[in-house]
Amino acid sequence: MGISSDNVKGLVLAVSSSVFIGSSFIIKKKGLQRAGNTGNRAASGGHAYLYEPWWWMGMITMIFGEIANFAAYAFAPAILVTPLGALSIIFSAVLAHFILREKLHVFGQLGCALCMVGSTTIVLHAPHERNIHSVKEVWELATEPGFLVYTIAVVIAVCVLIFWYVPRHGQTHMIIYVGICSLVGSLTVMGVKAVGIALKLSFEGMNQFKYFETWFFTLLVIGCCLLQINYLNKALDTFNTAVVSPVYYVMFTTFTILASVIMFKEWDSQNASQIATELCGFVTILGGTFLLHKTKDMGSKPTEPSTPNESPAISYESFTRA
Repeated sequence: MGISSDNVKGLVLAVSSSVFIGSSFIIKKKGLQRAGNTGNRAASGGHAYLYEPWWWMGMITMIFGEIANFAAYAFAPAILVTPLGALSIIFSAVLAHFILREKLHVFGQLGCALCMVGSTTIVLHAPHERNIHSVKEVWELATEPGFLVYTIAVVIAVCVLIFWYVPRHGQTHMIIYVGICSLVGSLTVMGVKAVGIALKLSFEGMNQFKYFETWFFTLLVIGCCLLQINYLNKALDTFNTAVVSPVYYVMFTTFTILASVIMFKEWDSQNASQIATELCGFVTILGGTFLLHKTKDMGSKPTEPSTPNESPAISYESFTRA
């Protein structure tokens, strides 16, 4: 399938977004580490990071990335834009190698290459953007039974995680914080796409902000983003950045693609071969992120013999405690 001009615009914006977001993970981590020396850590409910310039630099960088990502969804389908988030993992891994001193082993480099191959595969076979002429059409898609069931399931799952699992297991199980961010993120992306389409149509002369649906999606995006930022901070402050980034990417991308396929029915215009190729590209990216995760400490040798309760020179604790 040829790449449309809108898909090209979405591609450029998505790649730019990955560069900014990949940088923000490292900068925010430095800010959280510095804040932990002077006040309560974010994972313990503290907000000392709000007084740390490094954290704000990371937040500003992330905002630039999210703006580019926001614009990308207005031009290209989520199944193209979201998987390209793997590029942020590559950029984050490279920066972590130089700034956080996390060794990027040869298998980590192979993981980066797999992410690139998978991303290219998806870009070349992604479906064209659905033609939408009003935000009311997006509202109709969002209120169909299939997507309503998905939304209700996500809300119930997030409430259970927040009110039951976070107080009991949040400090020891990264999947809880990341799961909340990923589930809420899938709804955020659907809202972002709706608002992006509204802005795009408004700039073309068809004002969409006279409809309450546009404002509903805007409020949805704001609320979901605030929730994501809160729990992403907790995840970054509690667990290794090199672990949080790929796991968050895998879960977020999976749930977002699922939500997009249900809501926008992006696979309806494609045949089985094209869908299978896209899935293979996605699995290739997953393989790359897995390699980046599992080999992040390979090549680092301990400075002294380690015991079962001790870590190597580049240790887990060195990045989870300031």
